Amino acid sequence: MDHITTAGTAPARKTRWYRQLYFWVLTAIVVGILVGWLAPSTGVAMEPIGTTFVNAMKMLIGPIVFLTIVGGIASVADLKKVGMTGLKALTYFQIGTICAMTFGLVAINIFRLGEGVNADASKIETSESAAKLIDAGQNQQWWEFLTHIIPKSIVGPFVEGDILQIIFIAVVFGIALNAMGKVGAPVLDGVQRLTGVMFKILSFIMKAAPIGAFGAMAYAVGKFGVSSLTSMGGLIALFYITSILFVVIVLGSIMAFLKLNIFKMLKHFKEEYMLILGTSTAEPALPGLMRKLEHAGVKKETVGLVVPTGYSFNLDGAAIYLSLAALYIAQATNTDLTIGQQLGLLAVMLLTSKGAAGVAGGGFIALTATLTTIGTIPAAGIMLIFGIDKFMSECRALVNFTGNAVATLFIAWWDRTLDADRVRRVFNGETVEPMPSEDPVHLDEATDIDDDLAEYGHHAPKETSARHAGPSADATPSTNDRRPAYSETV
Repeated sequence: MDHITTAGTAPARKTRWYRQLYFWVLTAIVVGILVGWLAPSTGVAMEPIGTTFVNAMKMLIGPIVFLTIVGGIASVADLKKVGMTGLKALTYFQIGTICAMTFGLVAINIFRLGEGVNADASKIETSESAAKLIDAGQNQQWWEFLTHIIPKSIVGPFVEGDILQIIFIAVVFGIALNAMGKVGAPVLDGVQRLTGVMFKILSFIMKAAPIGAFGAMAYAVGKFGVSSLTSMGGLIALFYITSILFVVIVLGSIMAFLKLNIFKMLKHFKEEYMLILGTSTAEPALPGLMRKLEHAGVKKETVGLVVPTGYSFNLDGAAIYLSLAALYIAQATNTDLTIGQQLGLLAVMLLTSKGAAGVAGGGFIALTATLTTIGTIPAAGIMLIFGIDKFMSECRALVNFTGNAVATLFIAWWDRTLDADRVRRVFNGETVEPMPSEDPVHLDEATDIDDDLAEYGHHAPKETSARHAGPSADATPSTNDRRPAYSETV
């Protein structure tokens, strides 16, 4: 292709705006909203289109997470660094969750939108779908997420899409592969090649992203309508404003500490944000986040460990939602809570929110488990916000995604492996050389998504590496090459 260049030649031509993925996804979202609003029955009928695309994306998440973690861990020379990275990530996740929940508590205590509702918990009717979530939350124990990490079979997590269990299998497999030394080198090479194949499949599926976003948005607007927006608009607005302030103030401060610009990062991930906005979930954007962070200069093992784990443990948007919703229900049902009780509520949420990670309806399950554990706020009160949950799911997913992007950058800095200058150049839209660990994937045809990825250097061919050249190319390994010393031909 004439617009794909090799290292050392002219930079790739920038893709025109009307061929970029985010433009078509945004257009599809607008069309979906109009269809759902003007023809609700037609919008509802579009549900299979949206769910099929999301399912196709979820199909790849498990294998991509597994292969990325295995490849990252098996390629490091010192496994202690991997363990320290994991501990640092979990520490950061807990602190971030506390900050997010505190934002929610402060916001609802200032504006107190629940006062005046005067809902009688004994007379609140619970729908069948909500009743199942309430029952799941009431029967959930705070420690279950620890025992749930161990899968019953090695195949089950991939079938069920359980990210936590996939992470566990990948970490164990990666450590074992690392310990095999030269014997495991062919397996590692296969893992690296399979990773490239999975991302190529991802590029094929991403071509249907506008269609999937249209179907999901048309169904959401057609099914839930706009009446909930008018009746509960204040709570929705408060959640959105609180979330925006959290991103700008808290996450923006972390980025400023790293000498990076939060707004340039948001622009860099515009394709992923459009995808999240259209599908109301952050899962389809996970592979893109991992690929772009690695290209920005974050080590593969750091990305592979922090991002998937953060999708289960670092849910800033969900944390804001949980604290805000719990206090709103308390106010609406005239349940007075002291400052001490609210802090106790926050402490319980730190545990119950982890128990619902990766579970369908996890937000309501975590909320119900929290209210049941505290015992002072009626769990049936979740019906007061059940109807507007869909209109807040997009914001939750967007904040969760942003929080994990910032977390990965911060953990990389904490590990002293962050190339801030490269990250800054990538976020500025400058053309940079592909990382040594990025395998060249040649384009067979020009598509919107392929052009987008090529713009970031993901598919740009690089100089021939020693393993593809002859024996004469066996030079001193680059310090940036994160392949293990035992990955030579066996």
